[in-house]
Amino acid sequence: MTVRVVLADDQPLVRTALRMVIADAPDLEVVGEAGTGAEAVQLAEKVRPDVVVMDIRMPGMDGIDATRLITAGAGGAHVIVLTTFDNDDHVYGALRAGASGFLVKDMALDDILAAIHVVAAGDALIAPSVTRRLIEEFAGRPASAPRHRPLDGITERELEVLTLVGHGRSNTEIAADLFISVATVKTYVTRLLAKLDARDRVQLVIIAYEAGLASPSR
Repeated sequence: MTVRVVLADDQPLVRTALRMVIADAPDLEVVGEAGTGAEAVQLAEKVRPDVVVMDIRMPGMDGIDATRLITAGAGGAHVIVLTTFDNDDHVYGALRAGASGFLVKDMALDDILAAIHVVAAGDALIAPSVTRRLIEEFAGRPASAPRHRPLDGITERELEVLTLVGHGRSNTEIAADLFISVATVKTYVTRLLAKLDARDRVQLVIIAYEAGLASPSR
């Protein structure tokens, strides 16, 4: 099955480079390009892509607002945000808007293609190292203080799994930590996604942080 991709970036050279990389993948196809957030939203509604690769900083409507509108739409597109992670203050906002992961503009080409495949499959591109950096980046900011949201209906074991997900642990690592099988961990993660109405693993990380389960010191 071919994964349909829309590229949204206000820099034509960036779009061209991404298009050339994607063209080499037999199961990926660029079905549209946008130079602004508003164009990306309109294009997503028109061509119904599987994945939108979205720059955060664009003129007019930025990538965060565009991501929010696209992920809330009926098309079911997943969004990967383009970011320079160390310097971009809007990454957390993009995740809250429904983005399923990150692409760094200077990352390896193979990693870019892998990211698109991962997100197209409905998973989240959030490696443990990125998860920890995300928490560290925003934990000390008053505007991003945890909300301590309630976790109604969550069992004690599910709470343990959610805490470890929030700390960026992989399913294999969680299984080892809790002395259970990887298949059992996957079952717990699936239950958490359903109970917490979370789109993907990225949102579980955010929920864990907002509930006070994850922080750089825990």
